[in-house]
Amino acid sequence: MNRQHILAGLFTAAAVCAVGVVLRAQDRFTLKVPNGIAFSEFKGYEAWQVIAPSQPDDAGGCGSAPAPGCIKAVLGNPVMIKAFADGIPANSRAVPDGAMMAKVEWAKKHEPGPPYAATVPGRLIEVSFMVKDSKRFPGTNGWGYAKFRHESSGWTPFGDSPAFANTCHACHTRVKSRDFVFTEYGQR
Repeated sequence: MNRQHILAGLFTAAAVCAVGVVLRAQDRFTLKVPNGIAFSEFKGYEAWQVIAPSQPDDAGGCGSAPAPGCIKAVLGNPVMIKAFADGIPANSRAVPDGAMMAKVEWAKKHEPGPPYAATVPGRLIEVSFMVKDSKRFPGTNGWGYAKFRHESSGWTPFGDSPAFANTCHACHTRVKSRDFVFTEYGQR
């Protein structure tokens, strides 16, 4: 084999790997949870504004992460961010239809680089979504819930039946006076 054939083979292999990475990244947008919510409904969530970070006090509230727990960031689409700016849900008014939130969860990772102890996001665990659509989700007070777990093999929709959203909503009934939204907008 001459040098040109070797280089062509290397470039072809690199291109195939790059296409594989792109296809794998796009794969999540073809997924749906059992209640019909598609990952594709939240395209661009990565650029949404941060509402607030969150860190459970114990390792129990972290998707499938093993101890020592996780770090979460709750993000909001522009409709949700405007609702917070208008004092919703703290003022007991309803969040408007079209509002969306994403909760991104990572395993904790200790960062040795800074001159102080730091815990930073490590492996991605899952992304959960809430979407307000009163017509589409009347049985859960207008909120739709979706969860997608991330493994080394790719993304998996979470929940074995459409009823799993009722499980999510049952927990959120604790904050009914806040239109079922736990997270408060972090002061800046």
